[in-house]
Amino acid sequence: MSPTAQSTASARRVVFPFTAIVGQEEMKLALLLNVIDPKIGGVMIMGDRGTGKSTTIRALADLLPEISVVANDPFSSDPSDPDLMSDEVRQLLEQGAEIPVAHKKVQMVDLPLGATEDRVCGTIDIEKALSEGVKAFEPGLLAKANRGILYVDEVNLLDDHLVDVLLDSAASGWNTVEREGISIRHPARFVLVGSGNPEEGELRPQLLDRFGMHAEIHTVKEPALRVQIVEQRADFDQNPPVFLENYKPQQEALQEQIVNAQQLLPEVKIDYELRVKISEVCSELDVDGLRGDIVSNRAAKALTAYEGRTEVTVDDIHRVITLCLRHRLRKDPLESIDSGYKVAKVFSRVFGVELPESDVAQKNGTGQKLGARG
Repeated sequence: MSPTAQSTASARRVVFPFTAIVGQEEMKLALLLNVIDPKIGGVMIMGDRGTGKSTTIRALADLLPEISVVANDPFSSDPSDPDLMSDEVRQLLEQGAEIPVAHKKVQMVDLPLGATEDRVCGTIDIEKALSEGVKAFEPGLLAKANRGILYVDEVNLLDDHLVDVLLDSAASGWNTVEREGISIRHPARFVLVGSGNPEEGELRPQLLDRFGMHAEIHTVKEPALRVQIVEQRADFDQNPPVFLENYKPQQEALQEQIVNAQQLLPEVKIDYELRVKISEVCSELDVDGLRGDIVSNRAAKALTAYEGRTEVTVDDIHRVITLCLRHRLRKDPLESIDSGYKVAKVFSRVFGVELPESDVAQKNGTGQKLGARG
């Protein structure tokens, strides 16, 4: 390897490969489906400390293929999609100007707990705007996260107002900053991923409901699996280039599968009867609003596209419905039944399928449900 190539390789941060992560299938599935269809609305990951939440999210961002962006644009505007362009780029396009195109990795933006609203949304330099007649906008983290992943660790400790701002931007795809009568907006379409430890408090139900999916993760109990995870981490730390080379074929195959799924998604169909049954499950579980219905439909379609098919099956719905609904149930403090089991039980009754052993084990507390497949 030449000195230049070596310095380029060392300049890029080495990230543990996504396909090498053992267990935590529920979290991995939720993240992949949100990347295939960002309109699912993000993922809330709740679980024990040290279960690889940050590692998995960084690995996913690193896995994703490069995207085309407008060169030197602070918002990573898409050169071909007006919905993902800043107003300035759209004006240049309408004027027939040539748009310089560059390629870059999908951004993963970490939101620090102590971040202020200005740091998140961006600021307008009022003095400059008034004296020079220009909109002097300093972009914030939402601008950086456009077309990428915005990760908020310990989201349950973040100020509710800031969580609201993030969720509003994620839902609308735009961030608007207003100061002293001056208003600036820019595209802010990102996959919002929040994580937290239930011991440190829950999110308010109104905010929790706005996350598309909710994955629960637990410390792996099986000794053999724990040893495998420890050994893999040791191998990676000892010689990252060799470890990455070993996983290169799996990484490339998964990357291709994601790209194919994104292209196939518009063709995926879900039968009317299945849509009615999804709504029946939501109704029986007394889920407020229609977000649960919408997200369950979207997630089932994304899973179908991920597996290279165009017709949603009952099994597809079963594998995503708990992830989409468990955080939308009204929780009775005296209720001992796990909300995931409750969703699975109603699903099996409405769809007329037998409750899988993994769901029964979850209710009895005798098994750890790692995968979404029953």
